[in-house]
Amino acid sequence: MNKLQSDNLLNALCLHDNDNILITLKNLNSGMVLNEYGITMDAPALSGQKIARFGIEKDDPIIKYGTVIGFADSNIKKGQVLTNKNVLFKEFNREHNYCSKYKPTNYIENNLQKSFMGYKRQDGRVGTRNYIAIVSTVNCSATVVHEIASFFTSEKLKDYKNIDGVAAFSHSTGCGMELSGEPMNLLYRTLGGYIKHPNVAATLVVGLGCERCQVGGLFQNQKLDQDDPFVETLIMQENGGTSSTIKAGIEIVKKMLDKVNDYKRVITPVSSLMVGLQCGGSDAFSSLTANPALGKAVDLLVENGGTAVLSETPEIYGVEHTLTARAINVSVAEKLMERVDWWKNVYSKGRDVQINGVVSPGNQMGGLANILEKSLGSAMKGGSTGLMEVYKYAERITERGFVFMDTPGFDPVSATGQIAGGANLIAFTTGRGSCFGAKPSPSIKLATNTILFNKMKEDMDINCGKIVDGILSLDEMGEEIFNYFIDVASGKKTKSEILSLGRHEFAPWQIGITG
Repeated sequence: MNKLQSDNLLNALCLHDNDNILITLKNLNSGMVLNEYGITMDAPALSGQKIARFGIEKDDPIIKYGTVIGFADSNIKKGQVLTNKNVLFKEFNREHNYCSKYKPTNYIENNLQKSFMGYKRQDGRVGTRNYIAIVSTVNCSATVVHEIASFFTSEKLKDYKNIDGVAAFSHSTGCGMELSGEPMNLLYRTLGGYIKHPNVAATLVVGLGCERCQVGGLFQNQKLDQDDPFVETLIMQENGGTSSTIKAGIEIVKKMLDKVNDYKRVITPVSSLMVGLQCGGSDAFSSLTANPALGKAVDLLVENGGTAVLSETPEIYGVEHTLTARAINVSVAEKLMERVDWWKNVYSKGRDVQINGVVSPGNQMGGLANILEKSLGSAMKGGSTGLMEVYKYAERITERGFVFMDTPGFDPVSATGQIAGGANLIAFTTGRGSCFGAKPSPSIKLATNTILFNKMKEDMDINCGKIVDGILSLDEMGEEIFNYFIDVASGKKTKSEILSLGRHEFAPWQIGITG
């Protein structure tokens, strides 16, 4: 979409020549004439809703951005409003031309690549923040890790200018679960990813002592060094219980402060940035503004050697063929399809979740008919470069460029997996108004429309509604987002950080039974 400034008197927009629907850009009254499309409205329509560009016969596909998003459940008249009531969700065959649209990335020359001020770690990775993490192996030590972290207030840390905080990471599992296999391995990966995250300089791990997720088993599985001077452990049952463990933990962290504060920001290339891509509370403008603009920023990031992580597997369902077409090889394409097939045929089969059709009430109110339409917008966050690899939940990401991680669509669970994989920034688009943070990685929230941005200024970082307002083009908006990445990576606080969000959003995916 080009800059709309010269066309901002338009009431509706056709997104693709092959589309048989229009998207309204403002509230339309019954009887209003859309001269540019030869349509007279016979009913009111809200901003962002779909209206028929032509007459559409029953069972014909509804096409948006040249992509099928559903089927007409009855004959639809030209100009009629389309909603989840008359757009039918059903399965249909999609052409999977693996790797057919893959193009090697044109990387920017090293001496011209952008840079930011980051914290260089011993393993070569770079942090955008400098935290001390207090990690529980099991829910039984949750209170202890939060009490240790809460002791270190901003006032107590005022003399440690290079420390962003002491953050607790507790969860609701760690015992009463399958001891072997993927459920435990997934938890191990998640905890290990936070213990050695690039935004974490030092970690204290606290266990109860009798749980299935033992400290020793975690360290062995994740190949963590028991003698690492930046990682300490405490076992509550060996340390005398709750109060004594809290006291011991506070003393351990006090001894960490000086060496963590010794880390200084240094100039580092943007190739060290890894951005997790999220969307929550999507609306009809998500696919017009924030998601494609974020995709433009992702392309700039990848061209500079950085990494972007698309996730939320249920929210690429229906357009997964557009990603397999961008895969670097057949193996990567098949990995993605294996994950989609597992979701459809094993994990969620027969269950009332969005991959099987119905999106959330907020999505419906925002103008989205079903998961196909939501996925169309969601996948746009990934830009246009090649799909380089597909990862399981919380796997450490080592491939640079545009990659995919299998996660649920629920934002805290999805972002937790991305951060465990190494994401040192999160970019989060929203059309309804998501209030989200994710320590230790700063979350940048992008509003899809100006009304939302103005209504929720304390939570929104960037107003992508400037595209529809005719102020910026998609390319210009993408460049603004990319430059914001650099500013935040260098220390600029996001709105979620100012509000101290992210203290309770650590949420590992629970895929096994609780017994």
